[in-house]
Amino acid sequence: MEQTKIILDENEMPRQWYNILPDLSSPIEPPLDPRTWEPISPEALEPIFAKGLIKQEMSSERFIDIPEEILEIYKLWRPSPLYRAHRLEKLLKTPAKIYYKNEGVSPAGSHKTNTSIAQAYYNMKEGNERLTTETGAGQWGSALALACNYFDLECKVYMVRSSYYQKPYRKSLMTIWGGNVVPSPSSDTEFGRKIQKEQPDTPGSLGIAISEAVEDAIAHDSTKYSLGSVLNHVMLHQTVIGAECKKQLEQVETYPDIVIGCCGGGSNLAGISLEFIKDRLEGKNSPRVIAVEPSACPSLTKGEYRYDFGDTAEMTPLLKMYTLGHEHVPPAIHAGGLRYHGDSPIISKLCAEGLIEAVSYDQCPVFDAAIQFARTEGIVPAPESSHAIRCAIDEALKCKQTGEEKTILFNLSGHGHFDMSSYDKYFNKELT
Repeated sequence: MEQTKIILDENEMPRQWYNILPDLSSPIEPPLDPRTWEPISPEALEPIFAKGLIKQEMSSERFIDIPEEILEIYKLWRPSPLYRAHRLEKLLKTPAKIYYKNEGVSPAGSHKTNTSIAQAYYNMKEGNERLTTETGAGQWGSALALACNYFDLECKVYMVRSSYYQKPYRKSLMTIWGGNVVPSPSSDTEFGRKIQKEQPDTPGSLGIAISEAVEDAIAHDSTKYSLGSVLNHVMLHQTVIGAECKKQLEQVETYPDIVIGCCGGGSNLAGISLEFIKDRLEGKNSPRVIAVEPSACPSLTKGEYRYDFGDTAEMTPLLKMYTLGHEHVPPAIHAGGLRYHGDSPIISKLCAEGLIEAVSYDQCPVFDAAIQFARTEGIVPAPESSHAIRCAIDEALKCKQTGEEKTILFNLSGHGHFDMSSYDKYFNKELT
């Protein structure tokens, strides 16, 4: 039997991030200034973001060196393991080979740490003392609290209200690492108070929480805003995932036919797929890349590809992306990290050009897949990651019908240890 766990030595860890922008057939459309609707200048972004991150956001360098200070912290969990899901394959009776990259081994329990460490580092280097952010399910907030702890920065997290109460131990984790967490909409910002008054029963949304975090950052000295997905520099930092996967699959002389990631804003999908899309753009291989989203928030499958604001209060630059509209408030599903109205401009462009395909699922079949995975592979996945598992299982079952021996790779973007209440609702048949 082929080995189950494929590991790399820390000396094999990627030392560069891959920037796909110069490899695209045409440039992505520029972000627009929310006041003028004209292309925004780098200087106009400086009240919100660190200059080093703005430079990466607009960079035309194909590869960007990872600073040693970041690599040293990455070594706490990177390179992360790649597994062959032998037991799941046996359960499904499929000829397909299923591999998954386990990003849940990071201290914060998800892939988000790959960019939080980088963002905190660049802010620290520029003398900023405090970061604000939003978080959906709490994975990003946890990751940023950890990173701020390492670089001696204050961290204020606006956590979407529905997730704040669904996943209380995420708040506990952020607090342990020094984060200050409040449910959004909150009474700490003008926009939060406005939403509380107009929509007292709202479950909140990432768009609302982003507005609060941006307002907070602009209002305070030595404070910048930090975003866990969507933007180019965030996609960039996540490419260490795919770079490691390539080396690990080379060990077993395998290359994926299908690459799968769940998709909210797009960061873990970009992390697992952009290195393989690079191969396709270079004419080397042509793997299918599948973005998996919740049917409750189907921006790629049912949204419009146009310019839209990243937040509800219309404070952020406008981005060309697939969107359900920046005022859209999705139902309070348990995959809180996927409840975002839009998608990364990079992911959106690749989807529009047919290099990425998208599917959506209801949460009940997603939890069905999560249980199958947990009972065979022994890992309890996050509800977000379980969307990718659902798709991987379905693709493996197609192989069972056709007899094709395809290789399927998916990103297990995070563990579900803080999602037990969601699993309880599943077993009690309380999920809709």
